Amino acid sequence: MTDSTMIDGFIVTDEADASRYTLTRDGVLVSVLDYHDDGRTRALTRAFTIPTFRGHGYAGKIVAGAVADLERRGDRKVAPVCWYVAEWFEQNPDHAGLLRRH
Repeated sequence: MTDSTMIDGFIVTDEADASRYTLTRDGVLVSVLDYHDDGRTRALTRAFTIPTFRGHGYAGKIVAGAVADLERRGDRKVAPVCWYVAEWFEQNPDHAGLLRRH
């Protein structure tokens, strides 16, 4: 199953069958955010931007899209396993309520 939303002219898609979010523009894959989901927590494990698109903040867009999706759903907490995702949450503390507490 896939679920898509628009963010700043990009399409963020939750490809649940592949356990990843994708960021595309005009049908071109720009960035991927892999995750592991146990039904309560979505561990965001790896943000990757296609090398030719690096340096434009696209990893931040895909994380923001994933966070917006999870906030909208309201049924999961986030474990920021990927260093980039952890830094994103540090820079966006208004979303800290989504983080899983140990």
